[in-house]
Amino acid sequence: MKEKKVLKPEEWDFNVFTGIGKDWMLITAGNEKKCNAMTAAWGGFGVFWQKNIAFIGVRSQRYTREFIDKHGAFSLTFFPPSYKKTLAYLGSVSGRNEDKIDKSGLTLTYHSDGTPYFEEAHTTVICKPLYVQRQNAEAFLDRTLIEEWIAEGDFHYVYYAEIMAILQNK
Repeated sequence: MKEKKVLKPEEWDFNVFTGIGKDWMLITAGNEKKCNAMTAAWGGFGVFWQKNIAFIGVRSQRYTREFIDKHGAFSLTFFPPSYKKTLAYLGSVSGRNEDKIDKSGLTLTYHSDGTPYFEEAHTTVICKPLYVQRQNAEAFLDRTLIEEWIAEGDFHYVYYAEIMAILQNK
């Protein structure tokens, strides 16, 4: 197991535009008995309610959403660019239909609170959801976003989650 350094959010030097938008991340939730992961290229980090938070969007039909809602925690993991093909696979296959984590070749490990994450990730953010709301058409000020990104009313659930830990490879 790779040794991890625990960072405070203020110590984390991370470009979200590259890390999320270009390199992607995995959202993983569940426990040691069963978990699921999905690839995401949307989300971010900031401060809300005087808490350091992550925000993510998860479509209603995504299997991972069930695990987030049931277990009340999730991880965001970031990988070197050499894992892009693995992330593409994890984003294109449903965990309902096959054990995609096992087939991915990635190594599951667990934070002290039981939240699953992947050993191969260079950085892991452990998150506790604080707020969730389903997007709705009436709230969009730019209606072209619906036409371009939301097929047949397939709106995301947006989660605001407190950052509980940041783990980075030493």
